[in-house]
Amino acid sequence: MSYTLLFSNRALKSFKQIAPHYRENILDALETLAHENDPKRHVKKIRGNHQPPFYSMREGDYRVIMSIIDDRMIIHVVEAGHRSKIYRKY
Repeated sequence: MSYTLLFSNRALKSFKQIAPHYRENILDALETLAHENDPKRHVKKIRGNHQPPFYSMREGDYRVIMSIIDDRMIIHVVEAGHRSKIYRKY
């Protein structure tokens, strides 16, 4: 079984600002993550008391912020961006 990828409006907007080459790499990495049995093994939990917790996936100089909901098998992508700016909001 695989997880379903859902993208927020903010994530879709942020993907448009990323160069096409990097965007393809990020989307490929997300697809690979969705087919994992335990996707939390491949991401880093972000500090804070967010419910559900946020996780970060690294792909080169870019990061993808997401939440993983195990009981519904959903990976909800919140935002993507360059590592120098993405963590300021989370």
